[in-house]
Amino acid sequence: MTTTPPELDSSLCLGIETSCDETAASVVSGRATVLSSVVSSQMVHAEYGGVVPELAARAHMKAIVPVVEAALSESNVAWSDLSLVAVTHTPGLMGALLVGLPFAKALSYSLGRPFIGVNHIEGHIFALRLEHPELEPPFLAAVLSGGHTELLVVEDWCRYLPLGSTIDDACGEAFDKVAKLLGLPYPGGAEVEKLSHEGRESIHFPVPDPGGYDFSFSGLKTAVLYHRRDHPDTPRADVAASFQRAAVAAVTNRVEQGVRKTGFRVVGVSGGVAANGYLRERLAELARRHEFRLLIPRPAFCTDNAAMIAAAGIERFARFGPSPLDLPAAARTPLA
Repeated sequence: MTTTPPELDSSLCLGIETSCDETAASVVSGRATVLSSVVSSQMVHAEYGGVVPELAARAHMKAIVPVVEAALSESNVAWSDLSLVAVTHTPGLMGALLVGLPFAKALSYSLGRPFIGVNHIEGHIFALRLEHPELEPPFLAAVLSGGHTELLVVEDWCRYLPLGSTIDDACGEAFDKVAKLLGLPYPGGAEVEKLSHEGRESIHFPVPDPGGYDFSFSGLKTAVLYHRRDHPDTPRADVAASFQRAAVAAVTNRVEQGVRKTGFRVVGVSGGVAANGYLRERLAELARRHEFRLLIPRPAFCTDNAAMIAAAGIERFARFGPSPLDLPAAARTPLA
């Protein structure tokens, strides 16, 4: 049996995130005040050039207890002070989700506190609220990460109208794959951006355009592969800069198209790729040109974290009540 928490404006929500290769926990007060945010990144995947699901699950099992304890200690919050427990239940790596999800359920049951399951993509949208608690829908949102590239209308909190998504590789995934083609270490997104500072946008890679509001990055990645094969003497920095230009143009083109369609004057961009400085610059130029307000979280809230999961969990509980304890993990679930 769960007890009803106090008023949400004074509630304390523990968020837990284990969807991929970060074990994260956070305590959020009210609807947007972050008291702690602890993230343990798994470096074990670097030697493989990508996330190994089995290794990710094992690393989560080792890290989850100390990470959660650290989040409570950092926030000076006791177990009994918690009002809610929120956790990512979809989408993500099944083995990784099946560490955080049952842990959160057991914790919720033992404390007698409501349990809330959160969609990871929705969490990235709520990262915007952490930085801008005054933000209210409707607005246009783009979620850009290693596993997801989505353009959608936030009609209301917890209610979304999808406009477009990737039909193949996600934007962050393309950055990581190109980094591997260039011999850069994993995770590769930040490495591509760093290398691009040394290069020129001298290669005219095609800007992907699959039509409509959808994204596609597989063909761009293949173009880089063929260029490396046919022109091995081209400086890697030039390849990185030219790829980044095309990938970012694909994103800004869709955001511009979305602004024209919806007429919204507020655009939020989140997810790990939103930490890219070049993307931020191009989006800022677009915002000035079309006179809309651009919102992007700080880099720590762009990448996977549990504060965004707690913030989403608080709002979901306010609107829909607790999730059932038999809520399953799911590798892929549409954002509803």
